[in-house]
Amino acid sequence: MEKLTELMIITMEECGELTQACSKLLRKQDFAKKQNVYSILEDSKQELTKEVADVMCMIELLHEYDLISYTDIEERILEKKKKLKKWSSLI
Repeated sequence: MEKLTELMIITMEECGELTQACSKLLRKQDFAKKQNVYSILEDSKQELTKEVADVMCMIELLHEYDLISYTDIEERILEKKKKLKKWSSLI
């Protein structure tokens, strides 16, 4: 398999796994509240951390393969935060 193809496929897969971990954390949080079993949330947080790390690893590889620029990413992060200030209560 060509390296670019492999890089893109693995990145897509890791992003999908992160999406799934976010969804599971939300579902388990709701279940934990109903059952008063908060240890479930700790497991979910650990899984979320693992999947975030996997995605960050792939982002680093995208940078190493010169497909993305950290400078460009930092600029886009600032733009996203501006949007979030306007449209979200997160910031």
